[in-house]
Amino acid sequence: MPMNTAHNRELNLELKQLIVEVTDKDIKPEQIGDEEPLFGRRSTLGLDSLDGLQISMAIQSRYGVVITDPKQLRRLLASVNTLAEYLQEARQSP
Repeated sequence: MPMNTAHNRELNLELKQLIVEVTDKDIKPEQIGDEEPLFGRRSTLGLDSLDGLQISMAIQSRYGVVITDPKQLRRLLASVNTLAEYLQEARQSP
């Protein structure tokens, strides 16, 4: 499902700001593409597993969503869009 409403763009920007903040990367949040890989060689950010842990703790703190499975975390942090979609679904679940 495409994410292109104002609310979704707002959440994506919020997540980009959070990622830059907690990983202490020298990049503007707006420079991160919604579909861009956050990890690996094709990533502008070049995040590592420690960055992933910091992001998951920040997400838990800010959104109240706990991600304990490292493999699930890695999948969710594939891109800003995958993370935003998961957070939206988690917030709608009882």
